[in-house]
Amino acid sequence: MKIHSRQGGFSLVEIMIVIVLIGGIVALVANRVMNSKAQGDYRLAQVQLDTLAGKVDQFRSDTGRLPDSLEQLVTSPGLQGWLGPYAQAKELVDPFGTPIEYRRPGSNGPFELVSLGADGAPGGDSFNADIRKP
Repeated sequence: MKIHSRQGGFSLVEIMIVIVLIGGIVALVANRVMNSKAQGDYRLAQVQLDTLAGKVDQFRSDTGRLPDSLEQLVTSPGLQGWLGPYAQAKELVDPFGTPIEYRRPGSNGPFELVSLGADGAPGGDSFNADIRKP
Protein backbone atom coordinates (compact mmCIF):
# COMPACT_ATOMS: atom_id res chain seq x y z
CA MET A 1 0.00 0.00 0.00
CA LYS A 2 1.42 3.38 -1.04
CA ILE A 3 0.69 6.50 0.88
CA HIS A 4 0.84 9.64 -1.18
CA SER A 5 1.55 12.80 0.72
CA ARG A 6 0.99 16.12 -0.83
CA GLN A 7 3.34 18.87 0.33
CA GLY A 8 1.88 22.33 0.59
CA GLY A 9 3.84 25.40 -0.45
CA PHE A 10 3.64 28.74 -2.15
CA SER A 11 3.42 29.11 -5.88
CA LEU A 12 5.74 31.43 -7.76
CA VAL A 13 2.86 33.86 -8.33
CA GLU A 14 2.12 34.08 -4.62
CA ILE A 15 5.78 34.74 -3.83
CA MET A 16 5.94 37.48 -6.48
CA ILE A 17 2.83 39.17 -5.06
CA VAL A 18 4.36 39.23 -1.56
CA ILE A 19 7.63 40.67 -2.92
CA VAL A 20 5.75 43.44 -4.77
CA LEU A 21 3.75 44.28 -1.63
CA ILE A 22 6.89 44.44 0.52
CA GLY A 23 8.55 46.67 -2.09
CA GLY A 24 5.58 49.04 -2.03
CA ILE A 25 5.66 49.27 1.75
CA VAL A 26 9.42 49.95 1.74
CA ALA A 27 8.98 52.68 -0.89
CA LEU A 28 6.21 54.34 1.15
CA VAL A 29 8.26 54.30 4.36
CA ALA A 30 11.37 55.62 2.56
CA ASN A 31 9.33 58.48 1.07
CA ARG A 32 8.00 59.48 4.50
CA VAL A 33 11.46 59.33 6.07
CA MET A 34 12.96 61.48 3.30
CA ASN A 35 10.17 64.07 3.66
CA SER A 36 10.70 64.13 7.43
CA LYS A 37 14.41 64.83 6.93
CA ALA A 38 13.73 67.60 4.42
CA GLN A 39 11.12 69.14 6.74
CA GLY A 40 13.52 68.95 9.69
CA ASP A 41 16.33 70.57 7.69
CA TYR A 42 13.99 73.33 6.50
CA ARG A 43 12.91 74.13 10.06
CA LEU A 44 16.52 73.98 11.24
CA ALA A 45 17.47 76.50 8.54
CA GLN A 46 14.72 78.85 9.78
CA VAL A 47 16.05 78.66 13.33
CA GLN A 48 19.63 79.05 12.11
CA LEU A 49 18.75 82.28 10.27
CA ASP A 50 17.00 83.64 13.38
CA THR A 51 20.09 82.90 15.47
CA LEU A 52 22.46 84.35 12.90
CA ALA A 53 20.35 87.53 12.64
CA GLY A 54 20.75 87.93 16.40
CA LYS A 55 24.52 87.60 16.01
CA VAL A 56 24.55 90.27 13.29
CA ASP A 57 22.58 92.54 15.65
CA GLN A 58 25.10 91.84 18.44
CA PHE A 59 27.96 92.75 16.07
CA ARG A 60 26.17 96.01 15.23
CA SER A 61 25.57 96.73 18.91
CA ASP A 62 29.25 96.21 19.77
CA THR A 63 30.85 97.97 16.78
CA GLY A 64 28.21 100.55 15.85
CA ARG A 65 27.87 99.23 12.30
CA LEU A 66 26.75 96.19 10.33
CA PRO A 67 29.34 93.68 9.16
CA ASP A 68 30.45 93.90 5.53
CA SER A 69 30.16 90.11 5.28
CA LEU A 70 29.19 87.20 7.53
CA GLU A 71 32.87 86.24 7.77
CA GLN A 72 33.34 89.30 10.01
CA LEU A 73 31.27 87.48 12.62
CA VAL A 74 33.95 84.78 12.69
CA THR A 75 37.19 86.73 12.19
CA SER A 76 37.97 90.17 13.57
CA PRO A 77 37.70 92.92 10.97
CA GLY A 78 39.88 95.15 13.16
CA LEU A 79 36.99 97.34 14.32
CA GLN A 80 36.95 98.97 17.73
CA GLY A 81 34.40 97.30 19.99
CA TRP A 82 34.52 93.90 18.23
CA LEU A 83 34.01 91.32 20.99
CA GLY A 84 33.75 88.23 18.80
CA PRO A 85 33.90 85.76 17.45
CA TYR A 86 30.14 85.93 17.26
CA ALA A 87 29.77 82.78 15.16
CA GLN A 88 31.68 79.75 13.94
CA ALA A 89 32.39 79.23 10.24
CA LYS A 90 30.11 76.17 10.14
CA GLU A 91 27.17 78.37 11.19
CA LEU A 92 27.46 80.30 7.91
CA VAL A 93 26.31 77.24 5.92
CA ASP A 94 22.68 76.12 5.98
CA PRO A 95 21.62 72.51 6.75
CA PHE A 96 21.45 71.85 2.99
CA GLY A 97 25.18 72.61 2.59
CA THR A 98 24.72 75.98 0.86
CA PRO A 99 26.38 79.16 2.18
CA ILE A 100 23.90 81.56 3.76
CA GLU A 101 23.61 84.77 1.76
CA TYR A 102 24.02 88.11 3.52
CA ARG A 103 22.54 91.15 1.80
CA ARG A 104 23.04 94.70 2.92
CA PRO A 105 20.70 96.50 2.64
CA GLY A 106 17.94 93.91 2.80
CA SER A 107 14.60 94.06 1.03
CA ASN A 108 12.75 94.88 4.28
CA GLY A 109 15.43 96.24 6.57
CA PRO A 110 19.08 97.14 6.98
CA PHE A 111 20.19 93.56 6.22
CA GLU A 112 18.78 90.24 5.06
CA LEU A 113 19.87 86.63 5.48
CA VAL A 114 18.80 84.10 2.83
CA SER A 115 18.92 80.31 2.67
CA LEU A 116 18.06 78.99 -0.79
CA GLY A 117 16.25 75.92 0.57
CA ALA A 118 16.79 72.26 -0.21
CA ASP A 119 17.48 72.74 -3.93
CA GLY A 120 20.10 75.47 -3.41
CA ALA A 121 18.53 77.59 -6.16
CA PRO A 122 16.57 80.84 -5.92
CA GLY A 123 12.79 80.51 -5.69
CA GLY A 124 11.08 77.17 -5.35
CA ASP A 125 8.22 75.88 -3.27
CA SER A 126 7.77 73.62 -0.26
CA PHE A 127 11.21 72.59 1.08
CA ASN A 128 12.90 74.17 -1.95
CA ALA A 129 11.55 77.64 -1.12
CA ASP A 130 13.92 80.39 -0.05
CA ILE A 131 14.02 81.28 3.63
CA ARG A 132 14.55 84.96 4.42
CA LYS A 133 15.32 86.77 7.64
CA PRO A 134 14.53 89.41 8.98
